[in-house]
Amino acid sequence: MSLSMSNALEYSATAASEHAPGVHGDEYRSALRRHPAGVTIVTLESGSGPVGFTATSFASLSLDPPLVSFNITDTSSSIGAVRSAESLVIHLLGDHQQHLAQRFARSASERFSDESLWTRIESGEPVLHGTPVWLRVVVDRLIPLGDSTLVVGVVVRAHEDPNPAEGKRIPLLYHEGAYHRPVALEE
Repeated sequence: MSLSMSNALEYSATAASEHAPGVHGDEYRSALRRHPAGVTIVTLESGSGPVGFTATSFASLSLDPPLVSFNITDTSSSIGAVRSAESLVIHLLGDHQQHLAQRFARSASERFSDESLWTRIESGEPVLHGTPVWLRVVVDRLIPLGDSTLVVGVVVRAHEDPNPAEGKRIPLLYHEGAYHRPVALEE
């Protein structure tokens, strides 16, 4: 039996849930809390204003073409804007931006209320000031999976702060329900 890629994805998710019951959500969440994740903020223009949210599911998928991904739950207040977006910006936060990670994890009305924290780039997307690296991404595909949507995008611009202040190259991590900075291990 031959399956197309989209049918294969649908089949694998369906087959897994029908034939091998998964772990309970609380058990799964507890296990994943032990795996640190880099913290990102995704921003976009919705047509009726800026939209943004904190995401820890960011991943690099491919170098050629340059593809990245992140998940957004289908119950998110931002899902409608993401589903209709042609492009967006993914901010790879520094540890000095914990306040932004917390701000963008709260109520949607608070996220862009302080206009001193952001500006728009030429293509219209909002960009947060002081972010060490941000990527402008054109949405390539949206893949519904479980209770989330996997967003896959092509990186069309990579911006690095050319003169980061001392210490502003340290990434912000999320682990065990709290924010952290990495510490180098001696070899």
